[in-house]
Amino acid sequence: MRKTGILLLALIPMIGNLVSCSSQVKARKPVSYRFEHGRTALLKNGVAYAPRNAPPAVKRAIAAGNRLQGKPYKWGGGHGRHLDDGYDCSGTVSYVLRESGLLKGSLPSSGYFKYGKKGEGRWITIYIRKGHVFITVAGLRLDTGGPGERTGPRWKPETRQSVGHVMRHPRGL
Repeated sequence: MRKTGILLLALIPMIGNLVSCSSQVKARKPVSYRFEHGRTALLKNGVAYAPRNAPPAVKRAIAAGNRLQGKPYKWGGGHGRHLDDGYDCSGTVSYVLRESGLLKGSLPSSGYFKYGKKGEGRWITIYIRKGHVFITVAGLRLDTGGPGERTGPRWKPETRQSVGHVMRHPRGL
């Protein structure tokens, strides 16, 4: 009986992880950009502009995303060096969150499954699935590609399917 009790105690953390994974908020609708004055970023000639009423962290995130425009896709880029010559998907998201004061260090894409709070954020939402992560800031998507492409970090107003992604957001945003 004693071994059974020890075995059950050892399984409790595993069961807790299973429950927490199933309680994630899954994205169900496509990620679409539609400009709304005062609520979303304005994209003009590849440069994003934050709404005037956006919190400072959101303005810093948009400025960070703007600095990444034109950088190439680089596997592992943005992880070994904060200021790199190219960025992968998680390096891009890590860079933006670090520059906005919302993350210390960097995370691989799978690390974002536990970042912040579950669900869609008011200003920033992170979309995660196995092997990929992207972010929306003030309604505008920053992504390193789409299905079958790797362009490097770019603001992307085009609609992207989000089925299979989990949504997380920084606390308070």
